[in-house]
Amino acid sequence: MTYLVYIVFTIVLTVGLILVSYLLSQAQPDSEKVSAYECGFSPLGDARQKFDVSFYLIAILFIIFDLEVVFILPFASVIHNVSLLGGWITIIFLVILTIGFIYEFVSGAITDSF
Repeated sequence: MTYLVYIVFTIVLTVGLILVSYLLSQAQPDSEKVSAYECGFSPLGDARQKFDVSFYLIAILFIIFDLEVVFILPFASVIHNVSLLGGWITIIFLVILTIGFIYEFVSGAITDSF
């Protein structure tokens, strides 16, 4: 019964907020509001122009090392309860990531210039 009340309350609240937002909004579109916005500059040229692939590489490297943090943080929060095997698994994980980072650095994937 309480779940049903919660679901009904959520639906009523959602619909109510959408209606209030729709009724109170002032829709007056002009050319500035509907034009493309690019960091404060007027758009120049075609938006589908080619750009350097190295930006993708940097993004992928960021995601990989960001996921490293996601895997390491749970270990750090329960380090006092981890067995010897868990510690060795974490060390092996960090060694593999370090080898990957060294390989990326040596191969030139991480540079200052694009």
